[in-house]
Amino acid sequence: MMRIEILTLFPEVCEAVLDHSMLGRARSNGLVQLRARNIRDYTLDKHRRVDDAPFGGGCGMVMQCQPIAGCLRALCAEWGEKPHVIYLSPQGKPLTQRRAAELSRLPSLALLCGHYEGVDERVLEALVDEEISIGDYVLTGGELPALVLADCVVRLLPGVLAGDAAYMGESHWAGLLEYPQYTRPAVWEGRAVPEVLLNGNHALQEKWRREQMIERTRRKRPDLMSMHFETHNESEDIP
Repeated sequence: MMRIEILTLFPEVCEAVLDHSMLGRARSNGLVQLRARNIRDYTLDKHRRVDDAPFGGGCGMVMQCQPIAGCLRALCAEWGEKPHVIYLSPQGKPLTQRRAAELSRLPSLALLCGHYEGVDERVLEALVDEEISIGDYVLTGGELPALVLADCVVRLLPGVLAGDAAYMGESHWAGLLEYPQYTRPAVWEGRAVPEVLLNGNHALQEKWRREQMIERTRRKRPDLMSMHFETHNESEDIP
C-alpha cells in the first residue's frame, strides 16, 4: 500500500479534503495511507514558532530548517525508510500526467507545503528530492498544490478507480485531450448528441473518439500536438 504524508502547518485544511470523494474512499478502503502531519508539532521553540525573518532583509517570514527537518525525520523513523520528498513550489517542474503516473509507482511520498515566503534554502538542498509546480502562479501556501498532486497520484493506484480504462482515455494520458462526453437526453435545447454515439457501432465510435481527441488537442492545446506524435511515433494525418 502506498503511503503519502502531507507535511504542513495547516493539517486541518488538508484533512477537510482528504476525507471526501475519491481520496476519502481510497483511504477508507485501505488502498492508500494518506495523512497530513503538522510541522509545528516538531519545533523546539517554546512558543511553537516555525518561522523567522529572512537574512539580508526583505518582506515576510521564512520557514525554519529545524521544524521541517524534525517533522520529516520523525516520519522516516516511523516508516523505517525515507520517502520521496517533494516540495510544492512555483519554481518546480510543472506537474504532468506522466510524472503523476511515475510517482504512483513509488512506495511512499512526503509532500512538503511551504508558507509565508517559503522555506529555508538549506531544506531544499538537504532534504528535498524534487520541486513540483501546479502552474506558473503563486499561492499563499503549498496545501492546495499538495492536495492536487495527491489526488492526481492516488486516482492512478490499483483499485481506486473502476479500472485502467477509467483514466487511459482522459486528457493528457497519451498526450492528447479527452474526447467530448454526452449523456441523456439525446437532444437538449436543440443540441443533439452526435449520431455516431447512438448507432451502437463500437468501431466507428472509437474512430470518432480518436479523431475528436486529435482535433480537440489541435484546437485547444496545439503545443501538445508535436510532443504527442513525437513521443508515440505515430504517422496519422492531422487534418
